[in-house]
Amino acid sequence: MKNVLILCFFLVVDQITSQSIIVKDTITRSAEIIYSVNGNKVSFNPETPELNQIAGAPKAFYTYYWEFGDGDYSFQENPNHTYKTKGTYKVKLSVTNNYDDGKPPTTRPKEITFNNTASEIIQNESHHLISAYGGFRLQTNRDPIPEEEMQMILSYGNENPFPTNGKIYLFFNEKKYKDKNFDLVDVRLHHNEQEVSEENIASNYTSKKELIQTTGITTFIDEKLMVVDTLKQNLPLTLEEAKAYYQDFKVYDFDNLESNEERNMFFTFKTTPEMLKDTSAVITIRSIYIPERGNDSHKVLTKEMEIVTSHDPNKMAVYDTRLNYRLVRFKRLKYKVRFQNDGEGPARLIKLNVDVPEMLDKSSLKVIDMYPKCPICPEEEVQYSCLDTIISKDKISFQFKNIYLPGTAQKGVHDKDSTKGFVKYSMKFGKNFHKQKSKSRTAIIFDKNEPIITNASTSRFSPGISIGVKAGYNSFPDLNNSESYFLGATISPYKSYKKYLQAELMVNSMKFSDVTNSNQELGIVDLPDGTIIDSAIRIDEKAIEIALLNVDIVPISFRYNLNGIIGLGVGTQISFDINNEVTSTTKSNYYTFYNKRIGDPIEALNKTTIDKTNNSFTNINYGIFGDITVGASRIGPSLGFRYIYNFQEPKKQLHFYAIWKI
Repeated sequence: MKNVLILCFFLVVDQITSQSIIVKDTITRSAEIIYSVNGNKVSFNPETPELNQIAGAPKAFYTYYWEFGDGDYSFQENPNHTYKTKGTYKVKLSVTNNYDDGKPPTTRPKEITFNNTASEIIQNESHHLISAYGGFRLQTNRDPIPEEEMQMILSYGNENPFPTNGKIYLFFNEKKYKDKNFDLVDVRLHHNEQEVSEENIASNYTSKKELIQTTGITTFIDEKLMVVDTLKQNLPLTLEEAKAYYQDFKVYDFDNLESNEERNMFFTFKTTPEMLKDTSAVITIRSIYIPERGNDSHKVLTKEMEIVTSHDPNKMAVYDTRLNYRLVRFKRLKYKVRFQNDGEGPARLIKLNVDVPEMLDKSSLKVIDMYPKCPICPEEEVQYSCLDTIISKDKISFQFKNIYLPGTAQKGVHDKDSTKGFVKYSMKFGKNFHKQKSKSRTAIIFDKNEPIITNASTSRFSPGISIGVKAGYNSFPDLNNSESYFLGATISPYKSYKKYLQAELMVNSMKFSDVTNSNQELGIVDLPDGTIIDSAIRIDEKAIEIALLNVDIVPISFRYNLNGIIGLGVGTQISFDINNEVTSTTKSNYYTFYNKRIGDPIEALNKTTIDKTNNSFTNINYGIFGDITVGASRIGPSLGFRYIYNFQEPKKQLHFYAIWKI
């Protein structure tokens, strides 16, 4: 019986363990690469887990990125690809979940081996790099989320009618952010590109003009064959600007790029946990393409990306998440609203109803860029495609009229980029605005569908530093004949709107005096000349003068501006003497004393004694205070009064001051 019970116990434990393992496995989300081979043509199909629909959001869906291991790629869901040479190829799949509240599914690469070359020439998917993108393009498979991988495709092609040897620069991790946003974890090259180690990227560059001057060789490529209409010049300046803006960079040489040939380089970036907490910020990666090494001609692309918390194609971003309040008068706050039509048919009218923060001047609206590309609508009604801007009290409505934006679920639509659009705009700050953070959202309406509400894009003002000069007078009701003047400085955030913290340092010159009297009956007194006085009295007058040089420190105080004129504050104060000089003067006067009455002075016995002491760093005192300022409470001049209660003598202190913050 005992053995039967033990066996049952282990069976139950095993069952529980098995069930727990099964539950854990079902939580893990992964996608599988499924493929079928016909000669050297491969048809790919992703096997993905069910989506976890975000409540209230549009229908969740997946987007796909395939890397075929031979230098080609696709964003289609079910691509077909032909391998032109025999070999083993590692196929990668990256799946992104949109309007889904979980993490993207993980995928293991698969290797495919071919021993024969293709029996027929089959045209693979065309990316139209040269015809549509000028031979240079940057793409990513998704927007960056902290601690997720992001794939980047750098495509370059040769528009010239001759083969070229060139160079590629890739810059990432902007210096304006304290922490790095990306770690470059993998690079996949398929055309013998070679990484070049260059510490000083500008000084190591030799221009074609310098080569001619140093070598005397002028038989380089015919200038008439150069296609430089869309190319930039002054390469050293472009490189120095990029080096000043970004922390990290990679440099690659490439050779033998044939005319009209297109190539791709693949990079895997892992977004760092320290990536910006503000999920409406815009970050960038920049690339510089030099079609011919030794020539100044080059192209520059900067890829803009919004930091997100989930992969939603409809979003809003602001370019400046941290603003310098001193300089905003000269800045325009720039926003970007992105949208994607995920319907089964094209959208003809798209409305972007944008909240406008109070601090911005709506009349200064400037449309910087947009897609679909179209002119701004005139005042009269027109039938052609245009972008209308309707300004109301607290909103701006951008309306794409008479356009054709395909839907992701529309038949025959394979290019997901064709279903996306955006509007980029900027505004100036108004005349009177406060140092507050601003939030803005967009309601996106496709035709007559329900609005889609984007994330909130938030801009905050950096604290800045305000230095104040402070001077005034201290009064001590418990001390006689006190005289106290001080000069000091304050440090606080620049022009805070409501509440803020402030620290202070003051040097205080202080004087006070006190006089005490005492009497002593002496009886018989012998004078120096031998005269004897039967009864005398001594009267002592003791005067104490104290001269202090002390330091008052307010390590922290909490302040609150009721408005632009009146401010309140509470805090703590520490005081200690730098120098403490005490002068004690005692005057002893003698008088005859009969029948309890003071008579004539006895000059021969009168005397004065003076005693001086000097101490440093003594008499530490602690106090708490409350005060009020009247004037320019945020910045500029104001007057203040502070009552300080000290825990040591003198306990009462009245602090009158004038302050000017800059």
